[in-house]
Amino acid sequence: MTPIRAIGQFVIDCVVLLGDLCTFAWTLCGWLIVRMPRGRVLWPILFEVGVSSVPVVCVTGLFIGMVLAVQSYDTLSQMHFQSQIGSVINGTLVKELGPVLAAVMLAGRVGSAMAAEIGTMKVSEQIDALRALGADPIAYLVVPRFLACFLMIPALTMIAEGVGIFGGWFVSTQVYGISSHFFWTYSDRFVTGFDVITGVFKSMSFGAAIAVIACQRGFRCGSGAEGVGRAATESFVASFIAILAIDFALALLSIQLVKLLWMLGISVT
Repeated sequence: MTPIRAIGQFVIDCVVLLGDLCTFAWTLCGWLIVRMPRGRVLWPILFEVGVSSVPVVCVTGLFIGMVLAVQSYDTLSQMHFQSQIGSVINGTLVKELGPVLAAVMLAGRVGSAMAAEIGTMKVSEQIDALRALGADPIAYLVVPRFLACFLMIPALTMIAEGVGIFGGWFVSTQVYGISSHFFWTYSDRFVTGFDVITGVFKSMSFGAAIAVIACQRGFRCGSGAEGVGRAATESFVASFIAILAIDFALALLSIQLVKLLWMLGISVT
């Protein structure tokens, strides 16, 4: 295959994949409007996505905060601004690293598991059995998982941010001797409610993207154990790319929104 043909085939495959993903998401939105899942179906998935993910999210957030404290102090101390370390740590966690890294961790833990589970159901013909019984597989399998990711990942992100802030505060005050008063004063001055809302909205977008991509990859799973493994891998890779792309788009949008609010005389500080 010539390079030009390979590039063309790659572009075609990407367009087909994107079209299939959009069609899948559109069908999902239709079922979200028509019918909500029952509690006995939704609660176990909420527990699996939310409660079971708390330990890994807490560990991730703690080390993110501590690493930010170590790196920030080394840089700020050279400029004699080390007392403002709280604004750097908390601002970075709330705006960017908290939502993004928590979503990446959950894409690996939750998204891959969803893709593998639904892929296994397809390989073992359980999805065909649902259709034979008159049940729509998207309404029965995808809608509860989408709602679980959409609702629980923002909560998990806030937990990760809270633990990360604690880790950054502990290293800053107990290891480097920064005054706790300055840590929280500068955090309050530079981290606004708009930043918190932006981070929560980002995490909701990430959760929706993870659920749609993971379930779509599971439904398009190939045959055999190799197909299930490939679906789980593709789910994580695609979710990771989607998280970064959505984060970039929302960052640009938030900047333009701040400018618009400032022009209207509305302060977000």
